[in-house]
Order: sequence, then structure tokens, then C-alpha cells
Amino acid sequence: MLVLEKNAMTEEIEQLVEKYGRSRSSLLPILQDIQRKHKYIPDFAQQEVARLLDIHPVEVYSVITFYSFLSTTPKGKYIVRLCRTIACDMQGKESVAKAIERELGIKFGQTTKDNKFTLEYANCVGMCDQGPAMIVNERVYTKLTPEKAVQILNELK
Repeated sequence: MLVLEKNAMTEEIEQLVEKYGRSRSSLLPILQDIQRKHKYIPDFAQQEVARLLDIHPVEVYSVITFYSFLSTTPKGKYIVRLCRTIACDMQGKESVAKAIERELGIKFGQTTKDNKFTLEYANCVGMCDQGPAMIVNERVYTKLTPEKAVQILNELK
């Protein structure tokens, strides 16, 4: 009799299914937990989630690609999302964006070679009255200046 060992990812997803349940409404919280821990949702994890929730893998993939905070590609330890609404534009977002790119040595949409930072735009972070604003992982920063943004990044380094 052949006994296959479960890998760590399968065990992790089984625990998440136990925590959130097997219903369709459990899909998003499960994916969010995987994203939080691994900084992306690997193909294998997508397959396992689909298998354990008894849904088609395309459904899992479609949810991941619909939500901008979920990803199928690896991200850095710190995901820096700068708001790009007109309100933040009017409050100096462009100079903040240039300072961040200069400090990290990458452009928006890229990850540093050491996988420490990923730089992205967010369509809105909900802080229009306090712009320019950015989110680093799950922490919000407001009323940014180029200097303040660089200081925040240096504290994370």
C-alpha cells in the first residue's frame, strides 16, 4: 500500500478550510490568509483550495484576478501601494511616487531584487481627505510628502 505524505501547503489549506468552512463564502477569507502568509497564491494552493471546497479551479483563479490585493505571482515582504486617485494627484502624489521609485530603485509594478519591496498603485485607499496616501501591507500612511514616504521606507529596511 502506497502512503503519500501531505505537504505543508495542503495541511495549511486544510486548517483554513476547517477554520472558515467548506462553503463558497469561505473562499475569499481562505485566499486572503494564504496571500497574507505567502505574499501570493501559488498554483498548487489554488488547486488545493478548489479541491477542498469542491469548486472548479477557474472559480478560484477568477476571484484572485478580480481582487487587486490578491496575486498569483510572488510579491515582496512589503507591498507598497500608492493611491492614484485624482484627489491624491492634486495633493502631490506624483512627487511622492518619484521619491519612492528613486529610494527603492524600481518602478511601479516591480519588486526589488531582494524581494523586500513590491511597488504598486491602488485605485483608491479611501483617504481622499488625507492624501497623498499609501498602504504598506495593511498599514495606511496619509498626508505624505516625498521626505515622509522615504522615511517610512527607510524604517522598513
